[in-house]
Amino acid sequence: MVGTLASVETEGPIITMSRVSKRYGDVEALRDVSFGINRGELAFLVGPSGSGKSTILKLLTRELLPDDGSVYVAGRDISRMRIGKIPQLRRVAAYVPQDNPLLPGRSIEENILFALSVLGWPRERAGRRVEEILELVGLTDRRKARSEELSGGERQRAVIARAVASAPKILLADEPTGNLDPDTTVGVMRILDAISRAGTTVLVSTHDRNVVDAMKKRVIALENGRVSRIEEYGSYRGGSDA
Repeated sequence: MVGTLASVETEGPIITMSRVSKRYGDVEALRDVSFGINRGELAFLVGPSGSGKSTILKLLTRELLPDDGSVYVAGRDISRMRIGKIPQLRRVAAYVPQDNPLLPGRSIEENILFALSVLGWPRERAGRRVEEILELVGLTDRRKARSEELSGGERQRAVIARAVASAPKILLADEPTGNLDPDTTVGVMRILDAISRAGTTVLVSTHDRNVVDAMKKRVIALENGRVSRIEEYGSYRGGSDA
C-alpha cells in the first residue's frame, strides 16, 4: 500500500485484529482473536490477569508479532511492516504501559517538550502544543512540578499528556487507573473520554469494573486468550464471566 501510516485513510475500523493467535513457548496467550475498533471510539479490553489484554496492546504497537492472523492499524497490516517503519507506527499509535515513568528531575512541561523534540517538532510549535495539552489534562498550574513532586493522579495525567502531545490517531492505555483512588480515577477517565471525543481512538485495558460499568462503551472481554464477548455500551461482566 502506498503512503505513510499517518496519511492512510480507510473506511471502517482503525484497529482490526483478524484471527490472531500468539504463543509464548508452550503457553497460548491468544487464540483466534478478532475484533475491530472504530475511529474516535473509546473501548475497553477486560478480563482477568493472564487473559491476553497486555499481549493485544503489544501486538498493536509491533512490540510483538502474531504467530497467526493479521493486525491492522490505520489500514496497514503491521504484522508485515518492515522494521524501519515501526517508529512511524508508534507516532500513530501511542502506548501507555502500566509502568511508564516520567523523566526524573524534569518538570511536566519538560517531559512533554522532550517527547515532542524527539519527534522533530519545532520549539515554537511544541510550546503552543504544550499549552493546549496541559489545559486538556488540567495541569497548567503544575507545569513546573518535577515528576517526584506529583501525586499518583497527577503523574498519570502527565504521562497521558506526554503520550498524546503529538496528536496520535490512537492511544493504547494499559491499566491507566490502576492504584488510583475512585475520585482520581474518574478524573483520568474524563480526560481519556475527552481525548476520544476530540478524534483520537482510545483502547483501555482495565480490571476496574466500576469504570467500565459507568462509561458504557464498547467492551471486548477476554478469557483464557479468547474473546468471550464483544458488547456495545457494555459492562464489565455483561453476559459473561470474563
